[in-house]
Amino acid sequence: MNVVQWRSGKSRTKNNMIHYLKKDCRLLEVGSCCRWQRRWLAAIVPTQPKMDTNNVGRMESQNQHSQSHEPLPTKGTTFLRTCFNGVNTLSGVGILSVPYALSQGGWLSIILLLLVALLCFYTGLLLRRCMDSDPLIKTYPDIGHVAFGRKGRVIISSFMYLELFLVAVEFLIMEGDNLHKLFPKQSFDIFGMKIGGKQGFVLGTALVVLPTTWLRNLGVLAYVSAGGVIASVILVLAVFWGGAFDGVGFHERGELSNWNGLPTAVSLFTFCYCGHAVFPTLCNSMKDKSQFPKVLVVCFILSTISYGSMAILGYLMFGEHLASQVTLNLPTKNISSKIAIYTTLMNPITKYALIIAPMATSVEETFPFRESKMMSCLIRTCLVICTVIVALLLPYFGYVMAFMGAFLGINVSILFPCLCYWKITTGFKKFGIERMLILMILLIGTFVAVVGTYTALTNIMNEVKTK
Repeated sequence: MNVVQWRSGKSRTKNNMIHYLKKDCRLLEVGSCCRWQRRWLAAIVPTQPKMDTNNVGRMESQNQHSQSHEPLPTKGTTFLRTCFNGVNTLSGVGILSVPYALSQGGWLSIILLLLVALLCFYTGLLLRRCMDSDPLIKTYPDIGHVAFGRKGRVIISSFMYLELFLVAVEFLIMEGDNLHKLFPKQSFDIFGMKIGGKQGFVLGTALVVLPTTWLRNLGVLAYVSAGGVIASVILVLAVFWGGAFDGVGFHERGELSNWNGLPTAVSLFTFCYCGHAVFPTLCNSMKDKSQFPKVLVVCFILSTISYGSMAILGYLMFGEHLASQVTLNLPTKNISSKIAIYTTLMNPITKYALIIAPMATSVEETFPFRESKMMSCLIRTCLVICTVIVALLLPYFGYVMAFMGAFLGINVSILFPCLCYWKITTGFKKFGIERMLILMILLIGTFVAVVGTYTALTNIMNEVKTK
């Protein structure tokens, strides 16, 4: 350890010396010290960037590029590749529940699906404009940091991690429901305890995906999970085939509107378009970032066609009898139904580890022994156990998804982008047409979030009481 003799002759460590110079001489504020003291302090005291320490490398790299006269290399993903990644981001488990959402709100609620898509597209553009305000912005939490400081970063990160956790829970619930659909009479006997089919399948799925969460390199799973677009297409085609050629038919008329079910419908529709946490990363990965608005147009159009088609097909086939997942209504004897269910079952196996990884990494970074493989496996195992517990206690796929859409989806995809854009651009004092539009979105979004969250929690509590 470096030791410095200073003034009174007492030995001071490097850290004590820094504290003394900063407190007594006020070198940073006044600058009244001699030249060698300023050089020494500059050499041992790191300058504090405006962003967090995770972005120091990025800042230094960009500063070096800005000082260089050489042109920046044109690296990044192409327009088509970014479109594929964007559609894959929006193509998730929500496609299983859009028919149920339509049955909750009636035929007129299909208009709400289009409005939610348009609104989320607009807030995606707002995130892009926020990124234009600061070249150091790379992720969604960075936008929150620029807008509201550390509190903004913490709030947005917390919502994102909670969303990831509940998505992992939904994966387990979905596996349990669909496996129980295939094997309805299956039960399990573990250490003398009799466990029902759904609960046993949830535990079995957790044991299967647990080893994948221990991996540090998830490159193979990333490539496999990128088939979300293909899986969505297969699901829509399989459901259509079941209705057109396997005897199910499209005979249900449904209801025109159902006001009591509108909060649930809007919440589920919002969940389908919760891709804003990834949009900044997609934008930064592009070779030509100016084309990102066009990417959003393509992604939202294709996703809306996919969701709308599945919603209409499912509602025409099963009407008011729709379950929270359309695959639970399909007759298992048909080949098309088995294709749809098996495609659904593959999704959690490939994506579960990718969902858990960001949370696990964030927890590991808070410990000094972050490089320990044993502690890493222990932390990831604990996260898996937590998701299993929640999945067993709250096995209500539709209502949990509605809660995610109302509480997390509306905040992350609608309210936060509007607030960050307003704060970053002109603050809360200047008003105009766009500001009035954003204010209206904030008011309506807050109302829908409150009502939707209350409705989802009420439905969950009612299910718990009747269980």
